[in-house]
Amino acid sequence: MLLNNEELKFLEEDKEEGKLTEIEINEKYQRGEMRIVTEQGRYPLKNIKSILSSDIKLNPEYQRRRVWSNIQKSKLIESFIMNIPVPPVFLYEIDFSKYEVMDGLQRLSTLYDFYDDRFKLTGLELWSELNGMKYSELPEKIQKGIDRRYISTIVILNETAKSKSEEHILKKFVFERLNTGGTRLTEQETRNALYDGKMNQLCIKIAKENNTLHNLWKIRPFVDDITDSIDEEVNEEQDRDKKIYVRMEDVELVLRFFAYRQLEEIPATKLKDVLDIYIKQANEYYSDQLIDELEDLFNKTIDLVDCIYGDKAFLMYTKRKNGNFQWYPKPSKLVYDPILGVLYEYAYDNHKKIKLISKKEEIIKRTEELFITNSSDFNGRNNNKSDVIRRKELFRNIFENILGEE
Repeated sequence: MLLNNEELKFLEEDKEEGKLTEIEINEKYQRGEMRIVTEQGRYPLKNIKSILSSDIKLNPEYQRRRVWSNIQKSKLIESFIMNIPVPPVFLYEIDFSKYEVMDGLQRLSTLYDFYDDRFKLTGLELWSELNGMKYSELPEKIQKGIDRRYISTIVILNETAKSKSEEHILKKFVFERLNTGGTRLTEQETRNALYDGKMNQLCIKIAKENNTLHNLWKIRPFVDDITDSIDEEVNEEQDRDKKIYVRMEDVELVLRFFAYRQLEEIPATKLKDVLDIYIKQANEYYSDQLIDELEDLFNKTIDLVDCIYGDKAFLMYTKRKNGNFQWYPKPSKLVYDPILGVLYEYAYDNHKKIKLISKKEEIIKRTEELFITNSSDFNGRNNNKSDVIRRKELFRNIFENILGEE
């Protein structure tokens, strides 16, 4: 049961058959196919705020969420004070003289925040005298010394790609090559960088604002920038919270809900490919009105889950070492997907919602029986399309049976 104009048309991607001859390979190279066109540039640090405000798309949600601590930020500034070479920033020209960041978001964000007096220098080693100072508080000579530094850029020009399809391919390859070192990007971080658009922004918005999702998935809500407290000692639960937020697992949770509504039609078997195909299509074809309707659908569905399951939402009832079945304290996607995948059907039916909520104790009891009887369906090894659909039907039977009873 999809909303009006929600259904997307998914086509099997064309696959190139056969191999090219040596002559054809040479001709392909001479035509400049799949070849990056770049130019280099340098930006003076003293102009960085105006440059970022006008020419460069500096979205804090782009790529990874902002994860640098104030110590890491301060050490970048110390590098400029000492004139230590800083790696170049990679930009992609999305329109004439308009750019988005492919690599270097943390460096640019830090420079913007520094010149905006948003953090104090801390943890400096060779320039420890400056610890505790913001940019406006630095001695005049230090300020001028930083102002005369530059940050280098490598720009991938707009004419690199001959079509939107080729642009997606090239951006994907460049982005993945640039991010092969350091902390490996999650699939959602990569997806967020490559497929930004209306649907992607909706998933980010819901993940950020929906307190019911935070409560049921047992994560704390976050403000835009969590770096002020990132240096503090944190316990295991806080570490889990930050990992979910920083690595965008919460955004992927939201995306799964929408993509799985058309799971059977998406021509892919791996979860990564399913979500990639869906987000690209939805970004391109969904209207603003439909985006608003989808947000409302998610919010109403997650609220219904909360009303029925409460603190047991998305948990598994599993057999423990002592032989007894107990509710496992951490939520699971194996339960999240099928419960949301059925309950959305009742999101706008007040009569059915009221009945399900009134029978919540019976629903929880039957959910326990479901896990006992079908434990093999929730062992984490069965994750192809048919397994997802089967788990969904198990929960559908619970809700439909409850609704069918007098």
